[in-house]
Order: sequence, then structure tokens, then C-alpha cells
Amino acid sequence: MDDNNFNNEGKNSVEGKESTEWHSPMKRSSQGVYYEKNKSKRRFISYFIVALIAALIGGLISSYIAPQYLYGNIIPVPKGNTGGENIDTNRITIEPQEDITTVSAVAEKAMDSVVGITTITTQQDFFGARVPSEGLGSGVIVNSNGYILTNSHVIGDGDVDRITVQFADGTKDEAEVLWNESALDLAVIKVNQSNLPAAELGDSDKLIVGEPAIAIGNPLGLQFQRTVTSGVISGLDRTISSEDVVMENLIQTDASINPGNSGGALLDREGKVIGINTAKITSAEGLGFSIPINIVKPIIEQIISDGEVNIAYIGVSGMDVTKYEKALGMNIDAEEGFIIIEIVAGSPAADAGIRANDILTKIGDTKVTSFNTLRKALYKYKPGDTEEITLIRNGETMQVDITFESASK
Repeated sequence: MDDNNFNNEGKNSVEGKESTEWHSPMKRSSQGVYYEKNKSKRRFISYFIVALIAALIGGLISSYIAPQYLYGNIIPVPKGNTGGENIDTNRITIEPQEDITTVSAVAEKAMDSVVGITTITTQQDFFGARVPSEGLGSGVIVNSNGYILTNSHVIGDGDVDRITVQFADGTKDEAEVLWNESALDLAVIKVNQSNLPAAELGDSDKLIVGEPAIAIGNPLGLQFQRTVTSGVISGLDRTISSEDVVMENLIQTDASINPGNSGGALLDREGKVIGINTAKITSAEGLGFSIPINIVKPIIEQIISDGEVNIAYIGVSGMDVTKYEKALGMNIDAEEGFIIIEIVAGSPAADAGIRANDILTKIGDTKVTSFNTLRKALYKYKPGDTEEITLIRNGETMQVDITFESASK
């Protein structure tokens, strides 16, 4: 073997440096140099023993000598565990199982109160043939005698041929629509049953951002019925809009809400319903919205006691300020509100002295920005209630009292 061959086989280049690879004992006769296997082993064992002794000495120094010298001299002595006065070690307690226990308990309490809702609507196809179309959603039993709360859009705003409710035990029953309001995206339907597991309603006015929120519904259809997801209350009094629909005063949560969850329950840590899931922002993750339960509580009470909802009535017609300006190509003396175009003779509005072209901006403390917000505000009142309303007339703000009447009068 010549010199060049030996150099190529015995050395490899790694990152610009040469590292030796040991092969079988070889003799290079021209130089008189020997690479002996036994000599290599002895050298390796010597290096190993030296490294082991150094590691043991270094460990003893770092464990026993360094702390005694460093702490208090170079590194400050930690307080809290050593009796320091700046840290209260008993103040914070972490319980890793707390969230899991809470979600499980809420699910056990409220699971059977959430139902699946299937709707059938007959539509015409391109050739004029009538074909059935199926819709899916969720609902919450709010009274043991068959009253179920859901979204108005789940039941096609009342324009469906058949509504079927599926319960936790797998049984089904047909339901009828007692009330729905597209402006609120809420509806109450009823099945002819009793002794149903009704959910407990909470108080959505007491919610705070950051507290736990648990959603139960039927995402993507009944094959995933009563799915439980959890998160927190991410925000309050949120407003979202889509085309001509504006929804205000919503609860925002990062608990997963998907198609089919609509009409399902949003619950607090006590398993009480605090909202009805209604929408999700599809362009982002963790942006779900629910309608606060306090909005619909008085409506549910009316339906159960009277069999219908008696809406407070003022007797005006008009349109949103923004739409009015766009339609006429002009600016008026208000950035938002509901401009009154016509007043019904003998109505509460006429009795209160409201005039055409007045701009209604508030009912009580509730801001009015559109027809939808006006309808929502009126649901807070009953016929016979009196409230102060705020108007803009000829650029000046004024308040008048109005006494509501029954819409069915």
C-alpha cells in the first residue's frame, strides 16, 4: 500500500477538520511507523479513567462547595422556602384536576337537557320538482313539560314543514313552534311530553371575562350529539354582523362551537345555562358567540304562563339611519339610530308626542341603532310599562315618556 492510499483510507474530513478513524493494525514499511490495536485500547482506557475522576470531583464541588460559597455572596439567597418575608408560599394553590372535575360535573348535570333538532323543509329544485331539505341543530329543555329553547335559524325562522326532537335516550318526538324572533335569533318549540330533564338557567348579567365556559351541542350532526367542549368567557357585549343581520350584546367564548352546535347550551361552572350558542367566526379559531340567557328569560316565562308572547308596542315604522342616508344620498343629524317615518294614530308613540323624522336613539338605557335593536329593546317590557325614550329632533336631543301597549291589541 502506498502513502497516498493510506492517507485516503485512514482519514475523513469533517467540517474542514481531519478526524482519525482507527482500522485494523497496519504497517507502513517505508516510514517504520506502527499502529497497534492494544496500544490504542490502553490509551482509550486511560482517557476514560481521567474523565471519570474529573466528573466525580466536579459533581462534589457543585453539590457541596459551590452553593455554600455562591448563595449569599454572589447569588442572593432565595426567599419564601427559606423563611423570607417577601413571598407567601401558602397564598397560591394549584390543583391540576380542578378544571377536569368541573367540566365533568357540568356535563353530568346538563347533558340530558340538550337535545338534537332535525328539520325538514320542502324546496323546489332547478326543474321545479319539490325535494326535501334537512336541517340540523341543537336545543335546550327549559321546562319539564316540553318547552325547548333554540335558535330561530335552526328552525328556519319558523318556515319548516316538520321539526323532530331527539332526546338523550334516543327517543324522538315532533315539535311545534310557539314563538320565534329572527332579530334575536331565538325560538321556543314544544313537544307533547312531561317529566323531561330541564336545564337550570343562570344569570348572564353576572358573567366576568375569564371564568370557565362549557358548551354542549351537536356539532356536524347527530352522530356527534351532545359533544362537550370547554374554554372561558373571552368577552362580553360583543357585536357581530352578517349582511343585514346585526347581533349585539353577545357572549364571546373560545369553547369550540361548530355547525350543529347552534341552539345548544353555554354553561357556567355550576352547570347553569348562561347562553344559547348561535354563531362562530369561521375565519379564526376560538371565536364563538352565544346569546345571553337573560334576554330570553322573560319571554320563556310569558310563553309558559300565557301560552304566547305579548310584545310591548309603540306604533311606529321607519328604518336605520345609515340605510336612510344611503337610500336618499343625504346626511342627517345623527350618526346612528332609528328614524321614524310613520306614526300609527292613537298609538303610544302618538300619545307621547313623537313626530315623523324624529330619530329614536335610546329606550331607557338601551341604545337603539337599528330596527333589530329596537325590537330587542321592546322585549324587555310588558304592556302597561312606562319608560323614558331619547330622541333627536331637528338636531337637538330630548327625552319623552312612553307607556307601552300590547301588540295584539
